[in-house]
Amino acid sequence: MSTLIAVRFQVGTGGEVPLFGRFSYDRADPYAVWAQFFAQDAVLPTWCFDRQMLAQSLYRPVGEGDVTLRPQREDGGEVVRIELRDSEGGQGAVLLVAASAVSGFLDETYAVTALGDETFDADGFLAELLAR
Repeated sequence: MSTLIAVRFQVGTGGEVPLFGRFSYDRADPYAVWAQFFAQDAVLPTWCFDRQMLAQSLYRPVGEGDVTLRPQREDGGEVVRIELRDSEGGQGAVLLVAASAVSGFLDETYAVTALGDETFDADGFLAELLAR
């Protein structure tokens, strides 16, 4: 399942650029949420977030290193601030997503795989990895 969500990209000059984010979830990978950000003619790299980390970001700062998320209050309401950093020390990006959109997306994922019902087939993963 996937959902298209409006996202604001903060630029260094203090302005913002509107983007879209396609947030995707697959019960085959129950701990992961995939997000691909894009504008009219540009597609940015796809990022993978931990589903529980995304849920916790509605209430408190989470993450370290390349990805951090935290709630942020703005005049228009609550948002989730997503900070993405290049692992090689390059430029980062700050994305703002309405907390209500994140919460709605997470509710959809819980309808697919309830919180606590996630399973991971370690044997199948290892067999697939070793077959390569």
